[in-house]
Amino acid sequence: MEDKRILYVSSEVVPYLAENEVSLMSYDVPKMINDQGGQIRIFMPRYGNINERRHQLHEVIRLSGMNLVVNDLDMPLIIKVASIPKERIQVYFIDNDEYFKRKATFTDEEGVLYPDNDERAIFFAKGVVETVKKLNWVPDIIHVHGWMAAMLPVYMKHYYKDEALFADTKIVTSVYSQSFEGALDLEMINKVKFDNVPEEAISFLETPNYENILKTSINHSDAVIIASENLSPSLTKFIESSGKPFLPFAPKDRFAEAYTSFYKNSVL
Repeated sequence: MEDKRILYVSSEVVPYLAENEVSLMSYDVPKMINDQGGQIRIFMPRYGNINERRHQLHEVIRLSGMNLVVNDLDMPLIIKVASIPKERIQVYFIDNDEYFKRKATFTDEEGVLYPDNDERAIFFAKGVVETVKKLNWVPDIIHVHGWMAAMLPVYMKHYYKDEALFADTKIVTSVYSQSFEGALDLEMINKVKFDNVPEEAISFLETPNYENILKTSINHSDAVIIASENLSPSLTKFIESSGKPFLPFAPKDRFAEAYTSFYKNSVL
């Protein structure tokens, strides 16, 4: 994978958040490609429970200051950056006081999903693409991890479809069993339609629960990775019947070889 450019877009990444299936793979896969001589960037949201001082986050003024429109509201985009110690891997953080200042990731202290999680996902997707455009860094592959990042393939295939920078970029989505209860705001489909995304392309978002959000992401991806051993039968069946190249689950001790081969043979 030497000199290949891969952009990793994730809901969660260690060491910035607690270890779980998504956050660990969102670190392990980029590290593996970095060790192979690939060029990588990682993007994640700057949740309020990330300790900025301990992790040495700092704002990148030249990338900040843009406003992104979410459901007809102007939301300021702030970009912060940090380096994973010892790995020489840069992580970019998408920040906005309205969406990400609160002291948790997806739910409040009672475990209730934040009512604006749908808008946070839209803002995150747009923020990533706009920042990559400013960096003028052309990824060969964009690899998406976690449901908060699942709108990125949708926006790439519709809202940003005429961006010459991404003409040859392929999108891979990793699908995990780590989900949430219930559904996001039922207005989510209308907020995405506001950005001229056709309704038929996002019909699953009529009921924006975990599986339907992931199905929407899969439909807009070029390839799919089953990233959990115990993925639900319905999502597994959906992936298998999608017609997309897909990689079955690969355990920790074999993922490096499996992912590298999949990138080379099924994506690039």
